[in-house]
Amino acid sequence: MKFYIETYGCTANKSDASIIKGILKEKNHEIVDDVNKADSIILITCTVIGTTEQKMLSRMRVFKKIGKTTIVAGCMASIQSDLIKEILPYAKLLPPQYSYQIIDVINNKSSFIEKDKTLFPKYYEEIIAPISIAEGCLFSCSYCITSSARGKLKSYPKEEIGQDICHALGQGCKEIQLTAQDTSSYGLDIRSNIGKLLNYVCKIKGDYKIRVGMMNPYNVMKHIDSIIEGYDDLKIYKFLHLPVQSGENNILKKMNRKYTVEDFLEILEKFKEKYPNITISTDVIVGFPTETDEQFNHTIDLLKNVKPDITNITRFSARPYTEAKSMKGRIKTEIVKQRSKILTDLCIDISKKNNIGHIGKKYNILITEFGKNKTYIGRTDFYKPVVIKEKVKIGDFVRVKIIDASPTHLVGSII
Repeated sequence: MKFYIETYGCTANKSDASIIKGILKEKNHEIVDDVNKADSIILITCTVIGTTEQKMLSRMRVFKKIGKTTIVAGCMASIQSDLIKEILPYAKLLPPQYSYQIIDVINNKSSFIEKDKTLFPKYYEEIIAPISIAEGCLFSCSYCITSSARGKLKSYPKEEIGQDICHALGQGCKEIQLTAQDTSSYGLDIRSNIGKLLNYVCKIKGDYKIRVGMMNPYNVMKHIDSIIEGYDDLKIYKFLHLPVQSGENNILKKMNRKYTVEDFLEILEKFKEKYPNITISTDVIVGFPTETDEQFNHTIDLLKNVKPDITNITRFSARPYTEAKSMKGRIKTEIVKQRSKILTDLCIDISKKNNIGHIGKKYNILITEFGKNKTYIGRTDFYKPVVIKEKVKIGDFVRVKIIDASPTHLVGSII
């Protein structure tokens, strides 16, 4: 059979896609890039916010008109089957915990058996390999639907994660993206932690880089010394994705985040002390219920102080099955939009100033993808994207001098 696959959402979904593709190929099915040439469609969904959910439903309506067998995977298949069935009554559902059972779903077998996602065949179309190190989460953040969709934490054995990395390197991958709903939760159910895992996988021989995915500050605090030590290997991108979500402790408490602004700042201080050039990425939710102007201004002050390289700004979205959906004190839409614009303008300015500071410096970069207008994009050791015009090969390591900068990337020239 021929399958057309669309994947949306987080790196964990991309990792699930690699499993689905690997198993399909092992069973001699064909993956096509034109939906009209496919016998069946696989849609890997995300439902983290309302606008994303609406985009998924829109794609389902398109696929309904096409009229081919459709398998809906990802988080919506786990927790919003009713919405799916309203549009695609005969859709087959594949919850994210069971992406490795794609063949069973194709064959209309509805029973699911829980297994580790490691060691299943995986297929990577690029040199970037997203590899799951755990499923689920320890937390129940009051706004988050994903924890309900993916369930409780289940960490995978380090040896099997290592074998997955070896298989990816064998396929020619050069960038390994360790992913989970919260990578800092890794190992807390098996008496380990993400720092120990990094020490283990960095012993795998090869010329490659590792990117560590998002980490909840609460769990980072538990093993911060081990995690910082784990980052020390040259294979690890000096990149820290640490969502703060709000600069006000009372809002963080209502979010059920379990850490304080002071904890967040302490983590950054310790990482920057060890790795001064580390790239800092954070997330902020604007307009959480009851957020006052004063509390919002605390978030502004925090961002001005921290000066993160990347800030992902999300307007609060009331998701089903979450505590925040029924919270009183909802902020008016026009106020949320205004606050979002204020933060967006601020963070663009911060990012641009940070990047301008790299002009004139020289870095080694790994070429990871094609850019626009016949350019190439590479990553520095601290994961800054660098655009170059010279012709190179994907997977090459090259040395560049930074000649220009924008809020989103650096511009380099090979030296």
